[in-house]
Amino acid sequence: MLTGRRRRAGAFVVTACVMGLALTWCGTKGDEAAPSTARPSASPSAAPPGPGSGSGEDKGRGAEPLPGLPSAGEARAELARLVVAAPRSMSGYSRARFPHWAQQGHRCDTRETVLARDGRAVRRDAECRAVSGAWHSLYDGKDLKAASEVDIDHIVPLANAWRSGADAWDTERRKAFANDLTHPQLLTVSAGSNRAKGDQSPDQWQPPDTAAWCVYGRAWTSVKSTYGLTVTNDERAMLTKMLGTCPS
Repeated sequence: MLTGRRRRAGAFVVTACVMGLALTWCGTKGDEAAPSTARPSASPSAAPPGPGSGSGEDKGRGAEPLPGLPSAGEARAELARLVVAAPRSMSGYSRARFPHWAQQGHRCDTRETVLARDGRAVRRDAECRAVSGAWHSLYDGKDLKAASEVDIDHIVPLANAWRSGADAWDTERRKAFANDLTHPQLLTVSAGSNRAKGDQSPDQWQPPDTAAWCVYGRAWTSVKSTYGLTVTNDERAMLTKMLGTCPS
């Protein structure tokens, strides 16, 4: 009799699962089917795709390295429309005037979001910090395997933006600029290349890997165009040279 009851109970479960009834124990093994709203555990977890670029697994397989990147032709048209002006004064500038690494939800700030977007097999802890992964640095062609070896570069540096028009912005616009995940403004690169660049413009510093010049020129031009920032004559000349390296 007991065996018969067990068989009938098992048949009921199978029938209920097939019919789509809300039985939380259908087809699960332990915590495999835990709801997405559960609080993150203390163990590392796979990073979700970052905004604007899809999965980081696409990196190195023909995907564009930055969101919102214009074609070379579009970038040339944007460059032709940029206003040429001398650099403005640095008076009053500080990085604090550009609130950066804003919270993006799920305990993740802008920096951690870009690390996840640009990396491969990135795993994060309960505080959204990258604990493992792999990153390719566009500027110098280096492949890196620790978050401590990479920086998030502002393609157009904050100080350069200040000298080319951001000194007149309000704080909200500066914050948007410093945390822009939609346009090609933020990129994971090797710490060494980012620090060598500093706040220099393309006529003062170029990615040591010339294969990166096309992407860099397109990104820089796009950001300046998006935010209505000015360029110098030397800057425009070097951007023209960089865009000249793009396939026609």
